[in-house]
Amino acid sequence: MNVSASLALFGANELLRAYRARRLSPTEVARAGLDVIAARNPELNAFAVVDAERAMAAARGSEARWRAGTPCGALDGIPVTVKDLCDTIGMPSRSGSLTTSEVAATEDAPSVARLRQAGAIILGKTAMCEFGWKGVTDSPLLGISRNPCNPARTCGGSSGGAAIAAATGMGALHLGSDGAGSIRIPAAFCGVYGFKATFGRVPAYPPGRMALGHYGPLARTVEDAALMLEVIARPDVRDPLALPHEPIDYRASLAGGVDGWRVAYCPTLCGGRPDPDVQERVTDAVRVFESLGAHVDEIDSPIGDPRPRFDDMWAASMAQIYRKVPEHARGRLDPGFAAIARAGLGLDANALLDAVAARLRDGTTMGRFHERYDLLLTPQMPTTAFAAGVDHPPGMSSWLDWSPYTYAFNWTQQPAASIPCGTGRDGMPVALQIVGARFAEVRVLRASFAYEAARGTSVQPSRLHGPSGSLQ
Repeated sequence: MNVSASLALFGANELLRAYRARRLSPTEVARAGLDVIAARNPELNAFAVVDAERAMAAARGSEARWRAGTPCGALDGIPVTVKDLCDTIGMPSRSGSLTTSEVAATEDAPSVARLRQAGAIILGKTAMCEFGWKGVTDSPLLGISRNPCNPARTCGGSSGGAAIAAATGMGALHLGSDGAGSIRIPAAFCGVYGFKATFGRVPAYPPGRMALGHYGPLARTVEDAALMLEVIARPDVRDPLALPHEPIDYRASLAGGVDGWRVAYCPTLCGGRPDPDVQERVTDAVRVFESLGAHVDEIDSPIGDPRPRFDDMWAASMAQIYRKVPEHARGRLDPGFAAIARAGLGLDANALLDAVAARLRDGTTMGRFHERYDLLLTPQMPTTAFAAGVDHPPGMSSWLDWSPYTYAFNWTQQPAASIPCGTGRDGMPVALQIVGARFAEVRVLRASFAYEAARGTSVQPSRLHGPSGSLQ
């Protein structure tokens, strides 16, 4: 691994300490990230837009502030990326679709505005599937994005470009969104940490879909994710559904461990059946929690599978988007997206009201569950990453068939994290999911940090630079 690649893998908190000590400069760090993008993006297809010129100008401004001892915010000089559905001044928001406008946004989405105000250097916008409709990242606009551990495998989705970027050092922090697993799936498949906050914790604009879309960080360490969450969870008046702002120092809340906590482990949530090697790695991870002093019970699924009602709500959310696509352009859509959106057009108000009622019942059930248990642990994915370029493995009819552990916590609006816990027999990453009660971000982050401290950092740098092991 050459110097540029090694520097690009520095974490955000590590970089801030180096800037304060004047051991590194934001310009050399931004250049290192851009060098990795130039070297790896042609193979992995992580980016919709790379904005090198503006990024280097921002880095020079940050370097001048650090030299003067006046950094402007908590992320001054930290290279970040933004998922392509988030409006970002100077770049278009294409959402993986040939039907969207190439005109650059003139307003930042709330999370992007907070990142910019904190001094972050935006390297570009990361790839996603069309309108975030499925759990892998390929689109009519950009084609197939690929797993950095094995480019023949999927990186997951829909925040797949963000996970690739996190794993390979194309920036230190990465903004993702999660409507049914879109942060946690690619984090699991690519071997990085992904955190989905409680719905409304991170303000969103334009409005999300049926109150399913959550926002959060993908990063190489829990501490870095906590730092990013502190920034993006700050208030924005454009989101009337946002939670009241709590000025929580998430990094300061990481310490303390899980000794005495009540933890439930459910490998069969919503009918999930993990592959044997995945279950073995996840069971090993659960034993770590026992070794840290937690009281762990293996349980059956605490809720019934919400899939039928979730499918209705998901289809309705896609129909909202489809209706805005001009009829003459609909032939350019991903056929899978168009099919689910058309199904959503056929739903009546009673079907959606029944879905809302079921969702409230399940939310109550999980609220009561968390009166007994501090955390719920599950496998994050039942399998390791499968072949790139397909929506689902053979024998399945929907991408949600292979992601039984994700959508329930968009349905109930709970915070959840994906943390690496080893590799399967094929050498690909396996991940543990850590779920907390609504509003319990601190608890999920603290448990993640305790696990990471016991088992090592999230990322495996030797696996992230392709077959050659170094940048070419």
